[in-house]
Amino acid sequence: MPKRLLAAALSALLLVPLLGPAPATATRPAGRAAAAWHVVRPGETLSSIGARHGVSARNLATWNQIALTTPIQVDAVLRLNRPPVPLPAFQSKIVPVTAGEVNWKASAGCPVIPGNLRKLWVSYIDFNGDYHVGSVVVRYDVARRAQQIFRILYNWRFRIMAMAPMRVNMPAQTNMAVVTAGYNCRPIGGTRVWSEHATGTAIDINPFQNPMLRGRSLSPANSALYLNRSRYLIGMIHREGAARAFLWNGFHWGGRWTSLKDYMHFSLTNR
Repeated sequence: MPKRLLAAALSALLLVPLLGPAPATATRPAGRAAAAWHVVRPGETLSSIGARHGVSARNLATWNQIALTTPIQVDAVLRLNRPPVPLPAFQSKIVPVTAGEVNWKASAGCPVIPGNLRKLWVSYIDFNGDYHVGSVVVRYDVARRAQQIFRILYNWRFRIMAMAPMRVNMPAQTNMAVVTAGYNCRPIGGTRVWSEHATGTAIDINPFQNPMLRGRSLSPANSALYLNRSRYLIGMIHREGAARAFLWNGFHWGGRWTSLKDYMHFSLTNR
């Protein structure tokens, strides 16, 4: 290889960022048909998106199983081609949990007993556009409103990277920082104060695409690409978009905080 070409190739490799999970794109695993997506931005309509990509508004509505006359929602992800199979209608159920399911130990002093927790099973669409059923655990009196939130997100065609059980929904993924989740008996980082996750009243959505920034501390690691909130990438949450599903149902959003930003975090107490 000529020296100039070799140098250019090496330079290109050095410029590829190490970002953990890749930014959402229109690609699928090898051996599967390529798909094309469009993340809805403020002010867009089916007609304007169709004109941009050379497809009709009617086809967009049909392929995404949404009404032609219904306004599309910011942060929704629309297919730009015909799906291999239609998406099922939203499904959900609420069931009790056992202590073992939530790793509950009396000695830890967790503020909610397992009998007051519920596992919420919901339909969701992953970043490849595939249908899954996943779960989050929340307090019993939060389950119904959380169910409504996930129904809204599904009907809006918002994408969720992964939900439990991970061995079923994303078996190759070992980074649990990408999981949308609720209950977790732990204190707020760096304190002895119980997190709202420990009370079952908080949910984190797509943590990698909606990171927490506290001073110079970024969580999850390597998610700096998503700190630019003027971008509209698959899985990102914006105030005028997916955040509304939570805000309309009594949750507060960490993306509105001033002392730190926690774009993944929704809670009932604003903590």
